[in-house]
Amino acid sequence: MHIREKIEQLKKEKNAVILAHYYVNDEVQQLADHIGDSYYLSKLATQVPQETIVFCGVSFMGESAKILNPGKNVLLPDVLADCPMAHMADEDKIKALRASYEDLSVVCYVNSTAELKALSDVCVTSSNALRIVRALPEHYIYFIPDENLGRYIASLVPEKEFIFNDGFCHVHTSISRENVLKAKEAKPNALVLVHPECKMDVVELADYVGSTSGIIDFATASESEEFIICTEMGVLYELQQKNPGKRFYSVGHRQFCPNMKRITPEKVLQVLQTGENAVQIEADLREKSNEPLKRMLKLAQ
Repeated sequence: MHIREKIEQLKKEKNAVILAHYYVNDEVQQLADHIGDSYYLSKLATQVPQETIVFCGVSFMGESAKILNPGKNVLLPDVLADCPMAHMADEDKIKALRASYEDLSVVCYVNSTAELKALSDVCVTSSNALRIVRALPEHYIYFIPDENLGRYIASLVPEKEFIFNDGFCHVHTSISRENVLKAKEAKPNALVLVHPECKMDVVELADYVGSTSGIIDFATASESEEFIICTEMGVLYELQQKNPGKRFYSVGHRQFCPNMKRITPEKVLQVLQTGENAVQIEADLREKSNEPLKRMLKLAQ
């Protein structure tokens, strides 16, 4: 029996659903019941009827699904698939800033550990960060863990004062202005589509700035036929599925996440067979980290 057939059979037997992020390998996206960015998948995890969720992404995504659905069984195909940025904020600094600013909101990107979420007032994604930050009553915003997304949102909300953290995504930070300019020179008719985790000097070159799903939607709706993609190149699978007649180019430098690429069909099959790698979160941590996620889903309506 082919691996895909085995997975389909086990999904029925185990009442399981497969969720996959756009950045995992093509062959994993092909197995998935639902593909999306972090916001779509976090919201979807609260709606799927299946008892077991196989989350094809990095560990913080599986954590978020478990936090939102404590009664569901959330399985990670590879427990070592982690996001370094998800850890890049400091509890002591958060406490110190809270003591220094009365009118402060700690805004936490969902690309973060449960522990960081638990220390925050609200979570955001790249899709909804602007809307949520604007809706917050506080004047001071401490944006964790990603500095680049924080700076991009700050540029659009000049009425608030931001305190930035020194976290970053290595994939998006590695996309340089110089390389984007070279790509534009090589493909002068191509539009530049940029994820806001990129540095501001790259964002400034963009024809469109948005989340992974936003980039896909923009390219699909656009009359242009060529695009330079400034995000993780796993997104090319969905871009090409929806736009077979269009052409997509990288900027040619390290645009892949090795942690996302750890997920394979064989590992998906393994967790469905064994039930291993189930996400476990202590009740107290789950409760504390759930509050900013619930507030995100409410404010993002």
